[in-house]
Amino acid sequence: MNCPKKIVLLGATGSIGKSTLQVIRKHADRLQLLGVSAHSNSPKLAEIANEFKVPHAYLPENAHGVEEWPSHSNLDRSPDGLSAIAALEDADIVIVAIVGASGLAPTLSALEAGKNVVLANKESLVLGGDLVMRTAKENGALVIPADSEHNAVFQCIQGVKSADLDSIILTASGGPFRELPLEELKNVTIEQALNHPNWSMGNKVTIDSATMANKGLELIEARWLFNLPPSRLEVVIHPSSIVHALVRFIDGCCLAQLSPPSMTFALQHALLFPERAKGVYPSLDFSKTLDLNFSPPSLSRFPCLRLAKDCLEQGGSAPLVFNAANEIAVSAFLSNRIGFLQISDIIDKTLSKFAYQPTDDLHALLSLDSEARRIAGEIIG
Repeated sequence: MNCPKKIVLLGATGSIGKSTLQVIRKHADRLQLLGVSAHSNSPKLAEIANEFKVPHAYLPENAHGVEEWPSHSNLDRSPDGLSAIAALEDADIVIVAIVGASGLAPTLSALEAGKNVVLANKESLVLGGDLVMRTAKENGALVIPADSEHNAVFQCIQGVKSADLDSIILTASGGPFRELPLEELKNVTIEQALNHPNWSMGNKVTIDSATMANKGLELIEARWLFNLPPSRLEVVIHPSSIVHALVRFIDGCCLAQLSPPSMTFALQHALLFPERAKGVYPSLDFSKTLDLNFSPPSLSRFPCLRLAKDCLEQGGSAPLVFNAANEIAVSAFLSNRIGFLQISDIIDKTLSKFAYQPTDDLHALLSLDSEARRIAGEIIG
């Protein structure tokens, strides 16, 4: 019997982290937690370290509630601790499930150490897609997507010649406001925006789903993961979230990946790749009627998707600025400082302040990210 794969899970207490732990519990004979990190939820991280007997952990220095830490677990709180745990010598796979731009540095650290990265952090590719993919190639490491849509594409193209691939189609549920009259969008509340019809996710990504900024970020991510130009990347509305993506080939045929709307399916595939095993949840029941309807998204209803597409076409640092402004705007919405429709306005105004020069230096990328956040914050006031 093969030894279990040793896993480092960055972002262990978030929604992706929780789903990952479900998979590891299901396949404890194949997967073993070597390291974990959290942003601030110290008690939950201690629980995880206890349950899985995790030898390495990281918490930022400003995280509270660390009075009692498991004696078997080494807790790193140094400024470089997150990147250090991402590059642990014994790690086989590093799962980057951190939300936001802070995922870029540990992603690069893991890849530079030759570790395969299961990527659930869109921002790493939105900020530094060329740098991330080049670093992976230079160090013989794989970037395996964990987002349900990109993992679906990854599954569909195994064994496929790149010359045979025509285009990629990502599906989107349309969120909670897919059919809401446009005039009512200005009155949307935080509670309504957080009420996703299909998925259970963190607050930030749930708002991104409601605005479809999430799907715009996924288009940018797909450009780097699958090395396709914007003209060969599409989005369709698929309300039931059963089909996660489709791949169209040059002969006109399409392949689709279908599974229930749970992140455990994509995460398990990514962690066990290239092997498969029984899933955490049952598969689809084809004896029952399934909704397989598709329709094009309305760019007037979802201006964040339009802005993301424009940034993808422009290239350079435009996607980085889009992402930074979106994070600041979503945070302001969640704290009741702006209305729902102002999210796209803040992004648009922030984008207008920048010229979009290409850059692939980590320090320059993070500096530009900080500047874009500062300007977005000033626009909000």
